[in-house]
Parts: sequence; C-alpha cells; structure tokens
Amino acid sequence: MREKLGFLVCVWFLLCGFCFGRFVVEKNSLKLTSPESLKGVYECAIGNFGVPQYGGTLVGTVVYPKANQKACKGFDEVDISFKSRPGGLPTFVLADRGDCYFTLKAWNAQNGGAAAILVADDKVEPLITMDNPEEDDADAAYLQNITIPSALISKSLGDSIKKALSDGEMVNMNLDWTESLPHPDERVEYEFWTNSNDACGPKCDSQIEFVKNFKGAAQILEQKGYTQFTPHYITWYCPAAFILSKQCKSQCINHGRYCAPDPEQDFSKGYDGKDVVVQNLRQACFYKVASESKKPWLWWDYVTDFSIRCPMKDKKYTKECADQVIQSLGVDLKKIDKCIGDPEADVDNEVLKAEQDTQIGKGSRGDVTILPTLVVNNRQYRGKLDKGAVLKAICAGFEETTEPSICLSEDVETNECLENNGGCWQDKATNLTACKDTFRGRVCECPVVQGVKFVGDGYTRCEASGSLRCEINNGGCWKRTQDGRTFSACVEDHSQGCKCPPGFKGDGVNSCEDVDECKDKLACQCSECKCKNTWGSYDCSCSGGLLYMREHDACISKAADTKYSWSFVWIIILGLAAAGVAGYAIYKYRIRRYMDSEIRAIMAQYMPLDSQADIPVHHAPRGDI
Repeated sequence: MREKLGFLVCVWFLLCGFCFGRFVVEKNSLKLTSPESLKGVYECAIGNFGVPQYGGTLVGTVVYPKANQKACKGFDEVDISFKSRPGGLPTFVLADRGDCYFTLKAWNAQNGGAAAILVADDKVEPLITMDNPEEDDADAAYLQNITIPSALISKSLGDSIKKALSDGEMVNMNLDWTESLPHPDERVEYEFWTNSNDACGPKCDSQIEFVKNFKGAAQILEQKGYTQFTPHYITWYCPAAFILSKQCKSQCINHGRYCAPDPEQDFSKGYDGKDVVVQNLRQACFYKVASESKKPWLWWDYVTDFSIRCPMKDKKYTKECADQVIQSLGVDLKKIDKCIGDPEADVDNEVLKAEQDTQIGKGSRGDVTILPTLVVNNRQYRGKLDKGAVLKAICAGFEETTEPSICLSEDVETNECLENNGGCWQDKATNLTACKDTFRGRVCECPVVQGVKFVGDGYTRCEASGSLRCEINNGGCWKRTQDGRTFSACVEDHSQGCKCPPGFKGDGVNSCEDVDECKDKLACQCSECKCKNTWGSYDCSCSGGLLYMREHDACISKAADTKYSWSFVWIIILGLAAAGVAGYAIYKYRIRRYMDSEIRAIMAQYMPLDSQADIPVHHAPRGDI
C-alpha cells in the first residue's frame, strides 16, 4: 500500500510539473472579409493535429451545419456534404466544442468534404491548444489520417459568425499562417523533442515512422547548411521524499534526478522507465559525439537503425544492441560511454541536466510538455507529425528567396510563376522573367543574367544595364538585319536606354524606322545631286561626270581635281629641287672659305705676307740686366 501511495504521489508531482509550466498557445491569423459587420482580423489557436498550411493562406466560406453541430458523428449520417462545386470556394465547417474529441470533429468534417474546421469554444476563456487524445485502442488510427487544418476560435467570435449565417449573410474567411513561424534569414534552426520508447502505442509508432520518412530530407538540409538540427529528450525528477522508493529506483537514474514513465505502464513486466532514460541519454550522447566530428546528421541513421534492430517487443532494447548500431556507423563508442557516465552514481549528468534546463521555455517558446514536439525557429510546431507537413513548416522558416530547392518542389508548394507568369515582367523571346517562386508565394524581381543586371519595377519593366547589357537580348533594344546589314539601338558605352542608330527614328525599344533623307531633304541637296534612299542610309550621285563629296554635300569636277592634283605635285617637286640646289651652293661656299683660312695660316708661319707691316726690333740699353 505504501509503495502504491508513493507511486501516486510521484505521478502527482510529475503532473504538477506540467501544470505549472509555461505553455504557449501557438496561433495563426483569421481574417473575415464579409459580411461588413464582421470584417477584421482575429486570432485562433492552431490545433495539434491535421496539417496547418505554414507559410501559406487558405480562403473559404464558413458553413454552420443545421444538424450534427458538434460534429461528433459522420455527416453522411445526416445527409450533409461540404464538398465544393467546381469554381466554388472551399468550405470551412464551424462546429461547437463538446461531447467528443477535437480530433473526431476534424475527422468527421474532413470526411464530409470540408477544407478546414473551426471549433467554437463553449465558454469565455483564453484560447487553448486542441491536442490529440490519449488513446491506445485501434480507433486512434484515424489520427494520422487527418489532413485538414483546424483552429479553435473564441466563443464570442463563434456566436457572431452563427448570427451572421442565420441572418442569411455569406461569411468569407482567410486563414493565414504566413507569420505563424519566424523567418529571419537563410538558415532554419529546429529542435525535435522525442523519446526512445517504442511501446507507448500509436504516438510512439507515428513518431518512429516520422523519423524514418523524414531522415533523407533532414540529412540533405543539414549537410548543405540550410538547417541546424538539435534533438532533445524530456526527463523528470523524483520528489526527494520518494527517492528510495521502489518506483523511483525503477524509473530513474542518478539517484532520482532523471526519470521517465514505465513504457508499458506496468511495473511487473517488460522494461522500466530508467531503461528509457538511459537509451535517451545514449541518443543524446551519440548526437553530441557525432556533432564534434562534424557529422550531426548521423543521429537520424542511429535512431532509425536502433528502432529497427533493437525494438522492445523483441527484447533487444539493450546496451549491447545499441553498441552494435553505433559501431556500424563508425562513431567513437568510448566517447559515448564516457558521456553517459555511471547511471547509478549520485551525481549530475551534464547532458541530461542541460536537457532539463532547455525544456523550460525561453522567449516566445513555451515549456515543452508534449511528446513529440517540434520547435522551428524557437516557435513550437502544431499539427500532424508527417514528413510533408513538417517540411512545410521548416520551409516557412526561411527568409523569402533563400529557400532550398526541396522547398519549391510540387509536393511542398505550388509554383505561382507557372500561371500567367505570376503577373510579373517577362521576355518570351529570350525566356527571361522577373517572377521568382518562393515558399510563401512569388516575388517580382528583375533578374541577373550572365553578369548583366536588369533594373526596373519587376512587374511591367526590366531593362538590362551595364557594359555587357547588349550581349543579353540586345539590351532589350531594337535590332534588325536587312540586305546583309545589321543595325541596333543598343549602345555599348551606355549603361542603359536605347537609341536608334543614325539613319533611323523611333523609340529604340519597339521600333526604329528608316529615315528618308531624300524626301526629308536632309542630304544630297546640291543642284547637281541625284538622291536615292536606302535602308538606314542613302546614295547620292552627281550629274555631268561630277564627283560627290559626302562630308561637304557638294559635287566637284573629276578633271579639275586631277589638274589641280598634278600641279600640286609639280610644285612640290620643284620646291624640293630648289631647296637641294640652294643647300649644295651653301655647302660649297662654306667649304671653300674654310680651306682658304687654313692655307693662309700655314703660309704665315714661313714667310711674311704682303699685308703684314715691318716689325721693329728693340735693343736693351747697356748696364741693364
């Protein structure tokens, strides 16, 4: 009796930990566009099942059924269908809260043809998160088949919508998830709070199935640097008064510091909670060691292989089986064992203590109290744990135009550029477009092609700019070839704009028309000139054997030209000859003068010349020295 009481008290403390935790209700926007009296934006709480359209919107019309208003049974039983007619808006079913699980309401609405379900609260209170029921029987199989989005709305909004519908008004609504997740940059950071327990029924089965299906996409995103993934594990502590009890000893390690519920919820058989804690710790340590070796994505391989090779039902949920998986993946087993430490020691485990601290919510993220839980960019994901749904949520976390190609596949989003080019600028001749498909929708942005940047508003105009712009579609300018001649309105030394070449007129973009220089009297206008227009130019001839000078727009005589030319040549020749004779005469004169002066100087040394006077001789007086 005492042991049972201890166990109940332990469970009570665990539940209290949940109750006093800070749980954040994740919301999306609800916009009513009609009737006029209800126009506005309202909040609604995202259900933790189905597939919320993260990053997108859904437009529809609201229907409140005349029968089965709580949606607790199939609508086919009351002969009601919500399937939209061709060309009609999708149907959003409004159902009242109460009498059955939220998930069953969504399942019945989906089977009735609804595109989404809105559950109106039955009392005035803050919005809550609609969650999956704790069911272990076969009836819970439908939970994984719910694909429509769901939302809880306030009682007052529900009453207002019902009144408008009863008055014959059409209620149109836009469910908006575009800002449900932050999308600050080109990398998404996400966490997966999970458990190695594989014997907890449908929830465990769906969790393992998700890991297997999502592994490929997760590893590609991680290896290419698009995401940063971190796995986490929830543990609880045993109250100090019950640490030595049989229950705490079987469910906890490290002297009651880290505990997990019994997998089968039966202490007399199978594995204990402490076995789950140790395997959780081993998975966390595997991720830590793999991350240190720059291969964090191996965690997905380990968890997948462990679930296949070491299931509880085959009694292989052991260290020996786990070690075999670790060794097959080439990760250092000794480092993992060192990370795990001694589960029986009365000391803190560094990894599990950090996990307990991380479990407490910070900033916009609340405490993690639901398993499994996905956190994207510090915001808790709500909805079905499914590869496609989770991938949509992760893709919604990227900044526009930075999404990896996997986010733009047909399975994840609709390419809005395929229809009418998204309303953006397009040059069909060269297959250039300003439409860029993103996960949240298209953006119209002028492209950059082969180093040439196009500038414009992206909607009606994009023009090539820069020095190489004429290489791409001729810079968007007019160009035409005729009679073996090509003319272009694109000027290489202009950064932008188009200008018709000489001989043409027009806008330079759509057309350049030939200018008729003869008709417009722009050239070849002298009295002897005969003008003939050509494409892009003109031909001008002269009558009477005259020669046309284009630069002077005049006709001159060919004979006169020849006469004048030869006269000019003879003048040059005679001038050169005269200069030669004069130069020779000057040369001879200077040589002769030089020779005469040399001869005179030599003869003066040996004999007096006639021109020299007698030179007197002076005698010194006697007595002088």
